[in-house]
Amino acid sequence: MDADAVRARANDLPKEPGVYQFEAGETVLYVGKAVDLRDRVRSYADPRGERIRQMVDRAERVDFAVTDTETQALLLEANLIKRHQPRYNVRLKDDKSYPLVQLTDHEFPRIEVTRDPEDGSTVFGPFTNKGRVETVVKALRETYGIRGCSDHKYANRDRPCLDYEMGLCTAPCTDEIGAEAYREDVESAVRFFEGETGALAEPLRREMEAAAQEQAFERAASLRDRLDAVESFHEGGGEAVVNREEDRVDVLGVAVEGDSGTVARLHSEDGKLVDRERHHVDAPEGEERVASVLAAFIPQFYADRTLPDALLLPERHGDEEVARWLEAEGVAVRVPGAGREATLVDLALKNARRKAGEADGTTALGRKLRIDRPERIEGFDVSHAQGKAVVGSNVAFVDGSPEKSDYRRKKLDETNDDYANMRELVRWRSLRAVEGRDDRPDPDLLLIDGGEGQLGAARDALSEVGWDVPAIALAKDEELVITPGGVHDWDDEDPALHLVQRVRDEAHRFAVQYHQTLRDEVSTPLDDVSGVGPELRKRLLRRFGSVDGVRAASREELAGVEGVGEATADAIERAL
Repeated sequence: MDADAVRARANDLPKEPGVYQFEAGETVLYVGKAVDLRDRVRSYADPRGERIRQMVDRAERVDFAVTDTETQALLLEANLIKRHQPRYNVRLKDDKSYPLVQLTDHEFPRIEVTRDPEDGSTVFGPFTNKGRVETVVKALRETYGIRGCSDHKYANRDRPCLDYEMGLCTAPCTDEIGAEAYREDVESAVRFFEGETGALAEPLRREMEAAAQEQAFERAASLRDRLDAVESFHEGGGEAVVNREEDRVDVLGVAVEGDSGTVARLHSEDGKLVDRERHHVDAPEGEERVASVLAAFIPQFYADRTLPDALLLPERHGDEEVARWLEAEGVAVRVPGAGREATLVDLALKNARRKAGEADGTTALGRKLRIDRPERIEGFDVSHAQGKAVVGSNVAFVDGSPEKSDYRRKKLDETNDDYANMRELVRWRSLRAVEGRDDRPDPDLLLIDGGEGQLGAARDALSEVGWDVPAIALAKDEELVITPGGVHDWDDEDPALHLVQRVRDEAHRFAVQYHQTLRDEVSTPLDDVSGVGPELRKRLLRRFGSVDGVRAASREELAGVEGVGEATADAIERAL
């Protein structure tokens, strides 16, 4: 939109409070609130910052909604920003930096420390001290024998693994423990994470005392240190906070670096600091950037959360609507200059600055590739069995997190040619985008699971269709990042590498999952084998990968599959 178009649209708007949206196609570019919609939108005819100028140039229209009060406009703006995640707003992003503990949704749950929990898992956290969390999880495994292995390692075992020998697992994989007894052990772990410290502390204390009586002093000292970590796990650090008459106090610190910022939040209840967390935001332009971040963060974060009794800030946020809303809700807002409250604000600022100095994966990846921050990344992978049941996956990550509603999958022509399969998959996505048949936004980057050949095939498809999106690949064996400019061996601790690995792994998982489903549905020579029903057929194909894999298996390997006896093994050998 040019200046004349903005002024013309503004003249059509009411002089009332409300919310306005700049839009392009189906994409919301920017959401704002206004005391006077007409005057506020008219101001965009002469934008003050380059970022907003770019937004106005891209916009095709302005939509609006009138509200009864300025406070309603404030909260509606916060909700719309959360819903649409407009590119040009200061946006609150979910923080992925803290570890969680998950108990997976399996018959025999797995316990592990993770930053990306699986669907259906029971999740505890987030926690601020990863080392302490890992100590506690190891203590739980030693005490209750809860498995920590992957599904691949767990499946089809005929004897327990080393974890069983080390006392870390009770080996449900080989029926060394029954389902009911294992479930009771898992419930003990759940009780601990829900606050029952004794569920773990008491067994550790008994073991420590026994070690001391046996004069196994090194073992006793190790157990003592572990017991200290366990007993302090639920104490929240023990830092005293401020005014005890204010039961819930939040302390915010803000750090801005480049085009991104971090808000650190310390939360206290009943005079104790009980939680610390950090949140990423896009930093606005202008001089008062910290104030602008605070003004955007507070309504977005607290719109669907319980407000504290008091907010301690490093500086005034400067937004009158936010101030009126907080005052109406009875929240005391202070910018302390000295004393214990000022010390807490300094602590929040240190937390924010430490995180701001660490590039998140998305920002780091953009810098590595010398492109704009790739907020939306789509990953592609192909799965098949010697050219049969060929499928492709297309997953999406937004701001470093899976956007599962945007996952897609596709059956491909049956050919045992990985390059041709990848070319067909990327061409399918490209055509849908160019022809406007895909309801998802265009990505900022494509990530191909494979090497130089797969990347070349993908780039051929992009060029053929005319879809201008950068593409890179990640090769599995040595975790090398392949770009049009060459092959790169990024550091193992590089957040950019961690992000592309997560996208690659998710594309691979989604492709394999669909391939297994499709493979189980197609007819094979196993269908005609006496004694092989649908379930046994699935187990054979999943164990050996394909009919050829079953054909190549030895009698001993076949007999290792549940449901295969001597007669069935004979029948399989004769048929194949």
